[in-house]
Formats: sequence, structure tokens, C-alpha cells
Amino acid sequence: MSHIELEIVPQGAVLDEAHVGHIRGALGTIRQGDAAPRTSWMARFKTLLAILGPGLIVMVGDNDAGAFGTYTQAGQNYGTALLWTLLLLVPVLYVNQEMVLRLGVVARVGHARLILERFGKFWGAFSVIDLFLLNALTIVTEFIGISLALDYLGVSREIGVAAAALLIMLAAGTGDFRRFERFSLILCAGSLLLVPVFLWVHPPFAQVARDMVVPQLPEGARLSDVMLLIIAIVGTTVAPWQLFFQQSYIIDKRITPRFMRYERVDLWLGIVLVIIGAVAMMAFTAATFGGHSEFGNFSDAGAVAAGLETYVGRTPGVLFAIALIDASIIGASAVSLSTAYAIGDVLSLKHSLHRKPSDAKVFYLVYCGLIALAAALVLTPGTPLGLLTNAVQTLAGVLLPSATVFLLLLCNDKAVLGPWVNSRLLNYFTGAVIAVLVMLSMILTASVLWPDLSEQVIFLVLIGGGLTAAVVALAFVVWGHGRPPSPAMGNGGNAGEVKATWMMPPLKTLPPARLSPASRLWMGLLRGYLVIAGGLVLVRIVQLAIGTAG
Repeated sequence: MSHIELEIVPQGAVLDEAHVGHIRGALGTIRQGDAAPRTSWMARFKTLLAILGPGLIVMVGDNDAGAFGTYTQAGQNYGTALLWTLLLLVPVLYVNQEMVLRLGVVARVGHARLILERFGKFWGAFSVIDLFLLNALTIVTEFIGISLALDYLGVSREIGVAAAALLIMLAAGTGDFRRFERFSLILCAGSLLLVPVFLWVHPPFAQVARDMVVPQLPEGARLSDVMLLIIAIVGTTVAPWQLFFQQSYIIDKRITPRFMRYERVDLWLGIVLVIIGAVAMMAFTAATFGGHSEFGNFSDAGAVAAGLETYVGRTPGVLFAIALIDASIIGASAVSLSTAYAIGDVLSLKHSLHRKPSDAKVFYLVYCGLIALAAALVLTPGTPLGLLTNAVQTLAGVLLPSATVFLLLLCNDKAVLGPWVNSRLLNYFTGAVIAVLVMLSMILTASVLWPDLSEQVIFLVLIGGGLTAAVVALAFVVWGHGRPPSPAMGNGGNAGEVKATWMMPPLKTLPPARLSPASRLWMGLLRGYLVIAGGLVLVRIVQLAIGTAG
């Protein structure tokens, strides 16, 4: 019998005692305090299997019903001309989620609670309220996706939507973390159904490969339409709920800093699956509809399934519809769970999948309530489903920059991350990403308020955004050079061990957050932008809803 080295693992700042214990993953178990070196490839592989889950689920969950609509719209309307956007998003995806990964593993406190504790009640309340609103709308779009697939398959919408909602609630409601993760990983595997559809359609591989690496804009297309679709691709690939979900899920899985590198592999595997699915959808819709009257006239994912049947065959259409249901279920599950985690975190309530529903009533009530409400809305005649879908994309675009700003600030907070704080290079990159996200958010907001936005105005915003990105990057360079070094870990061989065991102390023992004047200025500007842009967008959505009802 092999010897297992055990260490005493500090609980740190954990808010729910259920977040401490053995790592009981879908594919393996790691005992609490296991510090044994993994010297053989088999030991490392078994450890990876036990850790697998958070990265895969958060990434595949983002290839949800909204993503199906966005990627297939890009393929049907513009061919493979926008494939390059996916490759550009890979480093953004990894950097964003890797920062979240570190926060979850090291801080042991959810994203919303950290924002509340480090930046005050306004931002804490804002993070939970906007997450709740946006997630509720997002879950509705997941059930819209399910209903579209059911309609194509000829299954009763009422029975199918109700069954899907019940399945999602039962998956989490057993009080068994491992069972939920196994359910989710099965759905992750189901996302690969898009691969046989891709092979069945057989798009031109050489063109797909070229368009992946050669940036271009579709010939003859309106710049405003293309920009809005690019923004939708960014918004559906890098969504705010991902930050909250992954951080809390890692905490709930009880992953410690010692297993950080395994979780990074898990994240990369998830990113690979996301890109495979996105590329497949853009490519096979481009090949399916190219040269036909439907090209350039996207309607919805259900019509894509019908088009696959018309031009390729019944089997790929059915596979696509099943993949859409699969994606919608995992999306609804993850998005709802991120909301339940955030509310439990902020209110210091029990919030763990290790707990039975009777032991965490509010946590499961929020989770199941959002699912039930979304399913009911989709089945209610007269609900403006198209308007709700557009509202999700718009609000996500407006709110995404703020989520990334707080992520960056938290990952530079030494009281929170200690030796795990960001490097200067990572700060430069993330600062530039934030500037680009703000620019895209401004274009999206303006296009909602003024639908006939001219290409000249878009160019001006792009130029202004480019200058803003340069200023932000320069600010981070100056700020970075003025930063004191990270907490000392010594120059000896013990540095890795210090990082492997370092965890954030309890929240009440942390010193107040120290924000530079520049950070306070940016946060003030961000608050003003969110209030104005978010308010105007909500007013516009209400106006459209009233107009639709009238």
C-alpha cells in the first residue's frame, strides 16, 4: 500500500464548512491534506481526473443556446469570414478564467462576496443584482433553445421543456456534489455531437484553416451589422456569469493551491472544447447555406437544424438539435448555480452542492426557482422571447467590462492573493482587454439607442477605443513600475511550497483595500458609465416591449 503524505490544510476564509474536506470529483477522489508528490505519469493522470470539472463545465456551459444562435448566425450570414475572432478570444478566455481560478483556489470566498468586502456595499449589491437579472434572462434563452430543438424534433414543447426543467433541478438537488459533476461532464461530452455534424457537412478544410488565422471582414456587409455580431461573439464567449460560477464551483469542489496546475489543464481542455464547437458551427452552417437563398438570412437555431436536414440530411439535423438541447441544459444549470452561489456567499448562507436541500434551503430555492421561472416564461403565450434574447446580449455587453475590472483589481490585491497576485505582463494584457471591452460595450450601447448608427460613428468609436486602450496600457505600465514586490517567498527552493499552502486569511482579519487614486478614478468613471448606459438600455428595452405589446 502506497504511503500518502497528509498536511494540515488551513480553512482560511471559507464561509461554508461544507467547502472543506476531501476532493470528491466525478472521476476520482483526493483526500483532504494529501501532499504526496505525484512522481509517475499514472499518479498525475489520476490526480487530473479527480480535479477535472470546473474548467470543462464553465467553458462548455458557455457554448449554450445563445452561443448556438450567435455562431450559426455568423456562419449563415457571413460564411467563415469571422472565424479569426475565435482564435483571438482564446488568450482572453484563458487569462480571465485563470485569474478566477486563482481567486477560487486561494481566496476560498466567492466572487460577489470579495467584491462586497473589498470595494463596498454599492459594488457588492450591484454585482449581485446585475448578475441575478442577467442570469435570469440568460436562463430564459436556454429554454428558448430547448423549445426550438423540440419543435424541430416534433416533440411537445410543453412536455419537453417541463422535463428538461425537472432534470436540471434533480441534477443538483440530490445533495451529492459528485453526482452533479458526473451529470455535467456527460453533458460536456454531449457537446462533441457537433463534430460528426461538421464531418457530415464536410466544409472546405483549407478555407476554414485559413479564415481561422487571417483577419478579415465579410465583403459587402454593413460594418455596423458585422461589429454587432463580433460584439455578440465576444459577449457569448466571455460572459460575466462564468467568473462567478467558476470561482464558487472551485471552492465547492474543495480544490487547494497545491493542485493549481491540474486545474489549469482542466481549463485548457474546456477552452479547446469551446473552440471546437464554435468553429464547427460557423463552418458547417457556412457550408450548408452557402449558395442557397437562406444564406445571409439567419432566423434562429431551429431553422439551422431544418436547413441541415434540407441540404445535408436528417441525421445531422437531429444531431444538431440534440446538441442544442444538451448545451441549453448545461448552460441553464451552470448559470442558475452561479446565481445561487453568489446569493449564498453574500448573505453568508449555506451554499454547497455537498448539502442536502433541507440543509441549504435558500441555495436550492434560488437555483430551482430560476429554472422554474424561465421554463414558465417560455411556455407562456405572448412572452416576447425575441426581445428577451436581445436584452441578454445587450446587458451582457454593457456589464462585461465592469466584471473584468473587478477581476483585475482583486487579482492585484495582495491581502487576497498573497504570492498569487498578477504579474506585470498579465496586468498590461488585461488592461488592454478591458479597454477593448469598454469600446465594444460603447458601440453596442449606442447601436441599441440609435439603431441607424453610421459607419463613420463606429470608426470614431474604434479610434477612440484604440487610444483608450493605449492610455490604459500606459497607466498600468506606470502603476506596475511603482508597485512594491509581491510578498516575499524567498529565493530558495521553498518558494513553491509557500505558494502551494498559502490561502487568504479570514475576511474579518484583512486590512482595508488600498486603491490608488487612478483606480478610484477609473471606478468612478465606470460607475457613471454603467448607470447611464445601463439605464438608457433598460429604458430602450422597455420601450420596445411596450411597442411589441401594442
